[in-house]
Amino acid sequence: MSAKKVMLAVASILGVLSPAVAFANPATNAALGLGAFAVFNQILSGTGVFGGFYGAPPPVMAAPPPVVVAPPPVVAVPQPVYIVQPPPVVVAPPPPVIYYPPAQVYSPPARAYYAPRRPVPVHGWYTPGHAPHGRY
Repeated sequence: MSAKKVMLAVASILGVLSPAVAFANPATNAALGLGAFAVFNQILSGTGVFGGFYGAPPPVMAAPPPVVVAPPPVVAVPQPVYIVQPPPVVVAPPPPVIYYPPAQVYSPPARAYYAPRRPVPVHGWYTPGHAPHGRY
């Protein structure tokens, strides 16, 4: 081994085993451990980013099963032809002509004019039927 590889191995072992690297509670330790385990599995199995360098084989797919039951044949049934006579033509008589009398125009009667009565002078009292005629 070369000196560079040995130095790299010693530095990585010291970094991993150093007690000052991780100060966390048990829950954080468990989460970090599970994450590291997942990455380790990906590296070993060659999936994800690490599997792209190896030219993974194409996925194997099963061939579709052959068709066992054929679809039923198409049977064309001719539609029956119905002969229908057109309805009889009915012509209604023309509507009756209605003549209305001309509208009556209301005009009020002419205004009546009454001549004023002449005043009757009172010179005295006369019995009925004995008033002087011709002069008032």
